[in-house]
Amino acid sequence: MKANGKVVPLRRVSNGVDSSEPAAATLSRLLAVYAPHDGSFELRIPGLYASRFSRINTECFHSVRSPSLCIVAQGAKTVIVGREVYEYDASRMIVFSVALPVASQITQASHSEPYFALRLDLDPRKVAHLVLKVYPDGLPPVQERRAVYVTPADASTVNAATRLMECLAQPGDAELLAPLVIDEIVIRLLRSPIGVRVAQMGFAESSVHRVAKAISWLRANFSQPMKVEELAGLVHMSVSSFHEHFKSVTSMSPLHYQKVLRLQEARRLMLSTIMDAGTASQRVGYLSASQFSREYSRFFGSAPTKDIARLRQETGLWV
Repeated sequence: MKANGKVVPLRRVSNGVDSSEPAAATLSRLLAVYAPHDGSFELRIPGLYASRFSRINTECFHSVRSPSLCIVAQGAKTVIVGREVYEYDASRMIVFSVALPVASQITQASHSEPYFALRLDLDPRKVAHLVLKVYPDGLPPVQERRAVYVTPADASTVNAATRLMECLAQPGDAELLAPLVIDEIVIRLLRSPIGVRVAQMGFAESSVHRVAKAISWLRANFSQPMKVEELAGLVHMSVSSFHEHFKSVTSMSPLHYQKVLRLQEARRLMLSTIMDAGTASQRVGYLSASQFSREYSRFFGSAPTKDIARLRQETGLWV
């Protein structure tokens, strides 16, 4: 097209999205619509969440992260699993293949340029179904056993995530088209450099899937006494093999995993239900109040009463 004798490049605009705009910037603008203020928001498409944070964290935020894909559109974040540290931003995506207690920090964000991210929960059954299409001749062998993977954020996957967000604006698209776009995202993950590893979460005989089954039991029964022998039997593994695989996948032992779940739940109970430390410790399975106080202080950095008072003063609300 010519204007005033000069050639002006054409730009296509669809649904208000400028096609010449970088993929991450387009996704960021859409996320801003569905995350209007700081926090994480569950969207109308099942398993899809949008997050916005306008400042960095000085302390870690503790939570349990479900099997999921996270794409950062703007800003940066660090996640700590056991002793492993993972950093990701708009150039790197992160995948969690099993449910994990994590500590996280927003490391790049401001009011003028908030942290924006999309999270999509991954269904192991859907992964298993699509693996058969992506790898019709079977999976190549994989030696690495981990639950967290960081991989470059390719434009095709980010564009698919953008189209998934766009489904929210059109009547019927969230129900009819979103499942197809989610399949596309999973397929692109399976064809990525970490695809063979992601595929492990869908196979019943893989170590990742067996550890995921043990984790499901731990999450449902974290307040109950746990015997590693019985947990190993549940997933049809020897005690030594189970312990090795569990630590390899989650970066922590089964007992440490259970302890983190208990401490996180006790903290939630004290903050959200005004429960005292003694009652909370008993509720999550501690028999000794002094042991609970010691382990809580070591994990969160201060005694339960002091920690909860600080959180109430700083946030006013725990989500």
